[in-house]
Amino acid sequence: MTRSNRRAQVCVLGSAEPGSRAYELAGEAGELLARLGISLISGCGSPATRVAAERALAAGGLVISIIPSGEMPDPDWPATVVIPSGVGDARNLLMALAGDACIVIGGRAGTISEVCLAWLHKRPLLPLVGCGGWSEGLPDNPPDERQNSPILAWSSAADLQAQLRSLGLAPPVVGR
Repeated sequence: MTRSNRRAQVCVLGSAEPGSRAYELAGEAGELLARLGISLISGCGSPATRVAAERALAAGGLVISIIPSGEMPDPDWPATVVIPSGVGDARNLLMALAGDACIVIGGRAGTISEVCLAWLHKRPLLPLVGCGGWSEGLPDNPPDERQNSPILAWSSAADLQAQLRSLGLAPPVVGR
């Protein structure tokens, strides 16, 4: 039997403002990923992706931040590992490819590009629904007709955990 040393890794993409339900759920998602032993990949640039990274770190998780600039960020950047890509917006492809799946929270134009790239490369998408924003419509409006990968909506940390399990990225529930 072959044993993998690689942890599951999930990208957190999107944006949401502090005080919003989406922002709170982004933090819960980060904490959940850490508790499940899943590495969080993020640019940590928007309030939502930053709080996900901060909460994952606080819960003892591994956070990898792929940033657009070629310079290292300030020492308080919320990441265990920082990868300064130096390629500007082209770093969105690295984000799309770095995860076994991509959590999508709200979002603007940069998120849309990352989602489309993830879709083209057959990464499962986990859009937050029930909080507004661009991710809200993703389950009913995939990037195109190809059905490249699953689009699994979530609206709570429990939903997200179930979706991660369905993808084989989180351990199964024991005793059920």
